[in-house]
Amino acid sequence: MMREIPTTPLPDGTPIPVFGLGTWKMGDRNSDTAAEIAALRAGLDEGVTLFDTAEMYGSGGAERVLGEAIAGRRDDTFLVSKVLPSNAGRAKAIAACEASLRRLNTDRLDLYLLHWRGSVPLSETVRAFEDLVAAGKILRWGVSNFDPADMVELDALSKRCAANQVLYNLTRRGIEFDLLPQAQRRSLPIMAYSPIEQGALLDHPTLAEIARNHAATPAQIALAWVLRQPGAVAIPKTSNADRVPENLGALDIELTETDIAKLDKAFPPPRRKASLEMI
Repeated sequence: MMREIPTTPLPDGTPIPVFGLGTWKMGDRNSDTAAEIAALRAGLDEGVTLFDTAEMYGSGGAERVLGEAIAGRRDDTFLVSKVLPSNAGRAKAIAACEASLRRLNTDRLDLYLLHWRGSVPLSETVRAFEDLVAAGKILRWGVSNFDPADMVELDALSKRCAANQVLYNLTRRGIEFDLLPQAQRRSLPIMAYSPIEQGALLDHPTLAEIARNHAATPAQIALAWVLRQPGAVAIPKTSNADRVPENLGALDIELTETDIAKLDKAFPPPRRKASLEMI
């Protein structure tokens, strides 16, 4: 049964679902393709419309897997992909986007992100993104793995950044000190990748205790913790179709103040600025 997934607004007012599916590590092995496609289609069948990928994932393989999974259903989806810093020059970014579109078998991306900061001047990448918007090949653009100083520099060039995708989960809370408040002040969504730390959180005793109290799973608690933040979007990845409805169950969980206090004790929030973490 399809569920209606809550949304949060992008700066242009477009709603983006707060829950989507990631594709990192998909497209690496042909033997995994069938299971990966099945998991993505299970998401579609459950009501998931947000899908995140990148030209880097599987050297384009993840985009091809996702393109096959959404074949015939593109108009039901909100597609996000990312360009490598090495392809962030004006001509290269346009060519990279066109290659991503071919692999995804679509004529447009809903959101196109610079994967992380590289040596190409931001001004050149922004010009490329604006060219792609004007050509209708992307509807909007944003960034990934940008720290607060990067965002200030970007703001001086353009106010049209739509989102920042960063590492955020219970073990990676550094953004709460400065980046997350900065984004919330300007109503810029934060897309949290690896929201359950690639499964490493699932055996933690505090998560297990809170999960039992909610008749939930540790993964659902970890996701609900991310989603409690205004403007947060979680994009967990799974190649197991059965895990998709389980992860979606996080949307039904409302953590209590006691739950939050226990999690803060087990995973202390930051008390000082730290370098932005990436994986």
